[in-house]
Amino acid sequence: MTSENLTRAEAQERSSFLETTHYDVRLDLTQGPKTFLTESTIYVNSTEERETFVDLIAPEVLEITLNGETLDNPAERFDGARVQLPALKVGENIITIRANGAYMNTGEGLHRMVDPVDDEVYLYTQFEVSDARRMYANFEQPDLKATFAFTITAPAHWRVISIAPTPQPVPAGEDSDGQPIATWTFEKTPKISTYLTALIAGKYEGYEGTIKSRSGREIPAGVYARASLAEYLDGENILKVTQQGFDFYEEKFDCDYQFPTYDQIFVPEYNMGAMEHPGAVTFVERYVFRSAVSDAIRERRDLTILHELAHMWFGDLVTMKWWDDLWLNESFAEYASTLSSAEATRWTNAWTTFAGSEKAWAYNQDQLPSTHPIVADMVDFDAVETNFDGITYAKGASVLRQLVAYVGEDSFFEGLRAYFKKYAWQNTELTDLLDELEATSGRDLRSWSKLWLETAGVNTLRPEIERDADGTITSFAVLQSAAQDYPTIRPHRLKIGGYSLEGGTVKRTVSVETDIDGERTEIAELAGTKADLWLINDEDLTYAKVRLDDDSLAFALEHLRDIDDELARTLVWSATWDMTRDAELPSRRYLELLLKNIDREKDSSVLRTLLGRLDAVGTRYAAPADREEREKKVASALWELTQGADGGSDQQLQFLETYLQFAGKADLDTVKGLFDGSVTLKDREIDTDLKWQITIALAALGAIDEAGIDEVLASDDTQNGRKSALTAKAAIPTAEAKADAWKRTVEEDTLANEHLSSAVIGFNRASEELRAPYIEPYFEMIEKAWASRSSEIANRLIQGYFPSQYPSEEIVRKADEWLASHEDAIYGMRRPVLEGRDSVARAVRVQNADK
Repeated sequence: MTSENLTRAEAQERSSFLETTHYDVRLDLTQGPKTFLTESTIYVNSTEERETFVDLIAPEVLEITLNGETLDNPAERFDGARVQLPALKVGENIITIRANGAYMNTGEGLHRMVDPVDDEVYLYTQFEVSDARRMYANFEQPDLKATFAFTITAPAHWRVISIAPTPQPVPAGEDSDGQPIATWTFEKTPKISTYLTALIAGKYEGYEGTIKSRSGREIPAGVYARASLAEYLDGENILKVTQQGFDFYEEKFDCDYQFPTYDQIFVPEYNMGAMEHPGAVTFVERYVFRSAVSDAIRERRDLTILHELAHMWFGDLVTMKWWDDLWLNESFAEYASTLSSAEATRWTNAWTTFAGSEKAWAYNQDQLPSTHPIVADMVDFDAVETNFDGITYAKGASVLRQLVAYVGEDSFFEGLRAYFKKYAWQNTELTDLLDELEATSGRDLRSWSKLWLETAGVNTLRPEIERDADGTITSFAVLQSAAQDYPTIRPHRLKIGGYSLEGGTVKRTVSVETDIDGERTEIAELAGTKADLWLINDEDLTYAKVRLDDDSLAFALEHLRDIDDELARTLVWSATWDMTRDAELPSRRYLELLLKNIDREKDSSVLRTLLGRLDAVGTRYAAPADREEREKKVASALWELTQGADGGSDQQLQFLETYLQFAGKADLDTVKGLFDGSVTLKDREIDTDLKWQITIALAALGAIDEAGIDEVLASDDTQNGRKSALTAKAAIPTAEAKADAWKRTVEEDTLANEHLSSAVIGFNRASEELRAPYIEPYFEMIEKAWASRSSEIANRLIQGYFPSQYPSEEIVRKADEWLASHEDAIYGMRRPVLEGRDSVARAVRVQNADK
């Protein structure tokens, strides 16, 4: 373990005698393109006279003072991640550390990017979990909250944003190139954790307005992006959704928004979807739409806006003591944002999106060998970094929804309101929330917590049905099972729906809400009822895989498109998908189901999920002998669907985008025609981003060379254009193109995070013959990548290059060999290999079931 990896025990030891009260942080961002000057003055109270350390990751420490005394030999006190201090005195101590900090291009710490359009420099920070120490010296743990005052010196024409209102800049002379610089002195913030501090600086431009709090307070609210993208910002729509979220949350939580401003900034080369800095939320730039996008993407952006807004209460106002309760922050925001989206915005089908997308993510994650309890044992920073996953977000949110069903929505929110009132500006643990919910609901939640939050794995629920001659139910029971490695049987509050065909439409005709517990639960009230399709977990209240009985499955395969309830239809899609992934339903049957019914789905997010599944059953889930023909069949069907969709529609766009991923040699004339304009689609403009998708498809077919790609780039020499060009060039089906992509990403270390991933994506558009020579080098590069790159870049390489495109027993064997020879390696390095191996092994099982 390196000194960068702070352990929970070390953090608990520090907080046992230290209390941070305030930070003064001064940054000079005019020192050049590599480093910046950082000075952090920390006010900390100690109850003991003892030594400690301050966290800092930087190239060089220049000076350390403690209580007014300059310490000798600062370099000897610094190991690259920790600054060792002599014994603090009892009472208040003042620590000042000056250093040269390093700009990053990995999306961690203080990230720096130069816009190719206008050569403007853009900075932003991403600190969660432990990267505030890359910008200023601090005590990097969430329970040592403090107030902060930032003073920033930067080019005078920049906009500088932090977690306090942006002050008027004061001229500060000129930099070494004679350009004007200025200083921004921010006011003191409320008491927060280090990972929530932020700095966004550069020529950000955009839309400015206000948000109205229920108290009547007008909150300044800006929406910003790089100057070259600002024209595409739909700031009015973004603030409309934000206002809807404010209204919903302040009422539901009975707690006003506590921070002075609410800016939302779309930043380049961002690793995450967004980050909840109080009053200065950052978002990934792909949510700035310069070309047509599906409503699924727009819904996802609005959900992300609401997710980050929910964190202003759960995470920022009340914060976890340690990262063990990371799940509670993220799960709550995921649950609350879906609820507010469904009840307060135009996305009234948000729970359908959640069922088809978020829960699918959770079910997938929960069946990997890396699964873990929702309440994970976060022993150190390394453990935390590996657990930003489908368990922490989607399973946790699913289980919170089950908790709401268990205690009742009124009791849940009554307990939540008490929680916010009691713990505002403090740090908490799970037990603090459970105490409030027990008080309002009267339920004992400790045993519920042990079963749902402290054990891993997903249950499977199956109906056991007996019928008489005319189909009337004589006995109905729900059977519950669990995976062998995670045998927990859980209580479930759920609904069971019966659906019948009436006049050409399948409608719900029976509904029962009940409690399921144990391995078999008799549902006596369903005796005497009758339906064509029985759906356990109707309305999707609990978290479990669901199976259909044989009669219901046969009916569903025949009448899926006739089910009138969108959520019920989505649950049938999900049940049959789980059967396919578990090799209980041949993938060719699921492919038939998709091609027969996918045109029925008008909901954009449902369609997006189904097209993702089409990619699986159309390629790696196909038996190897059938794959080539299946890919041709899917491409042909997608082009027919594209042509048959309404002109300019969401369906048309999504079908076209997926077709371009499947296009093979038989489609070359069509793709060329889309490129040169000789093939057109009704009411569909080939805009900038769609042109790039067509270019990448041509490149993968060997129908455009690097010179041709450069011609397209000349018409869009932007950040997005350069990333797309990297993908296109790496997709060219030659050994030389693949070798160049591998060299630029693995052997060299010059590409920024998103550029690296763009090249990896293109590399993976390859035949089995072109991909095969890189299987051995992949396993050889893992250890080196982990040792020499940041965790973000190493994960992008190890996950992105895992050879999963053509699943085989041979790849499983090679992964097993690597894992066996690296049993003692750090888990963060092993995890993507474990998950990749499991994904390939599952695909092989699905292929075998398809033969």
